[in-house]
Amino acid sequence: MSGGTGGMSGTNAYWAVADCWNVVRRGLTHYQRQPVNIAWQLGFPILSVLLYGYVFGSAMVVPGGGDYRDFLMPGMFAMTMAFGFINTATLVVHDATKGVIDRFRSMPMAPSAVVSGRGVTDLLGACAELAILMLTALAIGWRPDGGVMGGLAAFALLLWLRFALIWLGVWLGLMVPNPEAAGGLFAVAFPLTMISSIFVAPQLMPDWLGAVAAWNPISSTVAASRELFGTPVGAGDSWVEQHAVLMALVWPVVLTAIFLPLAVRRFQRLSR
Repeated sequence: MSGGTGGMSGTNAYWAVADCWNVVRRGLTHYQRQPVNIAWQLGFPILSVLLYGYVFGSAMVVPGGGDYRDFLMPGMFAMTMAFGFINTATLVVHDATKGVIDRFRSMPMAPSAVVSGRGVTDLLGACAELAILMLTALAIGWRPDGGVMGGLAAFALLLWLRFALIWLGVWLGLMVPNPEAAGGLFAVAFPLTMISSIFVAPQLMPDWLGAVAAWNPISSTVAASRELFGTPVGAGDSWVEQHAVLMALVWPVVLTAIFLPLAVRRFQRLSR
């Protein structure tokens, strides 16, 4: 009996992975046929690099000195990862309103495949976004000094943040009624990224605003990325800024623990 149960569990796991991969293939096919989606997602960060790096860069102050573009680029990477949850939510609500999720539910496939497939697809898209944005950064003269291992660790933390925010996007996509409402999520993402250390160090802000920015999960990933890339930026005095790498690992765990169950629960309710 136990052997049969183990075999059944193994079979279920195999089909869950296979169904997830089929959903991923569907998502990648859409990217292939509509590359403008990635271009649109990258447009705002690239324009921000040009605007803040060249137009406002000469007026920006970097704690401890240094070039502002070196300070800015890790923040741009993190901002791209953060804004990605809007695209996730838009794609999920589009599938929900067009009946795609209903068709998936009517098929003999693992229920987890819809959510997990969306997550894997978005993570692969995030890898492509980071690669393109990194090439853009190198083209404008950004040169990280943290070595290969430091750079790989920084990109791993950026993808770790994106992984956590995927579940926020899935949950919001299942909550909002239509794609037009999903577009309004920019109003949530904008203050989340602006009140952070992406553009300005928290210690240069008013005390109360700097404290909010320092404890922003995005700020921890930005500060950790700067440290790993070798950007010479003096960390603030708060505990969370002094332990940026640790918090860049912890915050996504907290976000995933909150929003992954919410997304799964919401999806299960759609099935009733």
